[in-house]
Amino acid sequence: MANKRPKPEEIVSKLRQVEVLMGQGMRRLDAIRQIGVVEQTYYRWRKQYGGMGVDQLKELKRLQKENDRLRRAVSDLTLDKLIFREAAKGVMAV
Repeated sequence: MANKRPKPEEIVSKLRQVEVLMGQGMRRLDAIRQIGVVEQTYYRWRKQYGGMGVDQLKELKRLQKENDRLRRAVSDLTLDKLIFREAAKGVMAV
């Protein structure tokens, strides 16, 4: 059975939970185990989401969505341009 991946909001919450546990005097490795992830996952999450708040995370998601939309638009326009170029070659050859 496959494990479900936590949402970015859950990841930020777990990273904060580790910080709180460490602030209470718990060792880092024990705090990481307490949230139910392995050390490698914790450090990967911390590298990607460390220091991010929920508002920053929402802004990141919004920007990523906008970036995807713009990439698709550029791709569509490039395809249209290539089609028109090929059609123009056909008209010139006739």
